[in-house]
Amino acid sequence: MVSKLTDTVALVTGASSGIGAATARRLAADGACVALVARRKDRLDALAAEIEQAGGTALVVAADITDRHQAEGAVEQVVERFGRLDTLVNNAGLMLLGPVVGADAEEWDRMIAVNVQGLLYTTRAALPHLLQAAEQGPRRIADIVNIGSYAGRVASKGFGVYNVTKFGVHAFTEALRQEVTERHVRVGVLEPGAVESELGSHNPPEVRGEMIDPYFEGTEVLASEDIADGVAYMVTRPRHAAVGELWIMPTEQA
Repeated sequence: MVSKLTDTVALVTGASSGIGAATARRLAADGACVALVARRKDRLDALAAEIEQAGGTALVVAADITDRHQAEGAVEQVVERFGRLDTLVNNAGLMLLGPVVGADAEEWDRMIAVNVQGLLYTTRAALPHLLQAAEQGPRRIADIVNIGSYAGRVASKGFGVYNVTKFGVHAFTEALRQEVTERHVRVGVLEPGAVESELGSHNPPEVRGEMIDPYFEGTEVLASEDIADGVAYMVTRPRHAAVGELWIMPTEQA
């Protein structure tokens, strides 16, 4: 049976856990060959085995996308293996919270590197191949989906630098869309709120208690699979359907 993404190739960053892993599974189930990009090769190997056991196709690419050369090399490996690239999902992310005064500046550097620099490096390397796919590929369309956050629209106490990175993702998405939309590369940002994932697991317990847990109280917390469904919707929608930004928010508990 031909699925919606049969004969296409998708690259997912941050694929070793959480939203990235769920997205890779979902796109593979829709027929895409999926390139799994992250630093933790053991997790990527396990995910690739799972996808292939289910009948899909996966390529493991162990790379640190905050290194420009590794990001470029990851894209090259994908194109060398599959001959094309149709979809890029910029999912890799890190959330380290704390006040401006007293915060660890090295943690800020890490977060900016992952959330912003990695996205820029991977997008820049992938874009020529996506433009080619839009001209010559089986769907005559290509997609970039940037995983942002509710924090890309609403600032909160203690979220300052994380807000900076996610506001930046939102703005970059809009600017890039204006550059390439007439060339049939669709660029969108998916901005979830209150997702249970590893994104904030690097924060100490006191930070989680003060700044993260309150967002989860009284809500039906989203799962990584909910975000993966949103990504699948954005990349399988009809060519004429425009979705520049998609919010996925949890509902209040009854």
